[in-house]
Amino acid sequence: MAGKSADEVAGDAVESIWQRMERPARPPRAALTHAQIAAAAVEIADAEGLDAVSMRHLAERLGVATMGLYRYVRGKDDVIELMLDAVIAEEALVEPAADWRTTLREAARGLRRAVLRHPWMVRTTARSGQLTPHLVARADRLLASLEDLGLDADGRMAVVGTVSAYVNGTVAVDVGLAELMRREGVTRADELRGLYSSHLRWLLESGRYPAFERYIREGVRKDDGEWQFELGLECVLDGVAARLGI
Repeated sequence: MAGKSADEVAGDAVESIWQRMERPARPPRAALTHAQIAAAAVEIADAEGLDAVSMRHLAERLGVATMGLYRYVRGKDDVIELMLDAVIAEEALVEPAADWRTTLREAARGLRRAVLRHPWMVRTTARSGQLTPHLVARADRLLASLEDLGLDADGRMAVVGTVSAYVNGTVAVDVGLAELMRREGVTRADELRGLYSSHLRWLLESGRYPAFERYIREGVRKDDGEWQFELGLECVLDGVAARLGI
């Protein structure tokens, strides 16, 4: 049996929530807006975690019947896209700067701040596919900041992806550490190290890890996440600049 043409495959694709939102609303007039749904879902996720964002819980928060929500969204995946887009719009949009480096630096800082305020975002990136309007607008502005550097389209996206990967990786560690501290019932990183001190002592006393032991004994910025992030970010940007010869 012959495979489907590209047009047939495109015709079979499920419309995204963003495409459906572009269509005129059907009567009767909507009692809710997608912005209200997003705001309520973000409040739930911030307070109780992403798993608590169920259609039933969200309907209760909004004061509507659960089935009534399905007039606006097809399910939780749509809700998560709305949440992510709303946070990016309010907290992590890219403001054009005088040069590419400042633009990428400020974008990285803004994304990190947003995720630290909304830790559930660590789990949403893969689910949403990063194809919400404000996420794409963010990417568009980052790409535009690199257009005068002599990079082709693939090179520009590689640079944007590298910076984004650095932010996502470091903030995922921060969020994971915070979750571990909550589980262990401590509020400071030094308290957490105290809980694991016997394990660490055994490893260090083996003599197999001299460089790591020097870090443990000599490092003074173990709990300074801001400094660690900024240094790493500048290293990434220095690498881009060195690669481009600028």
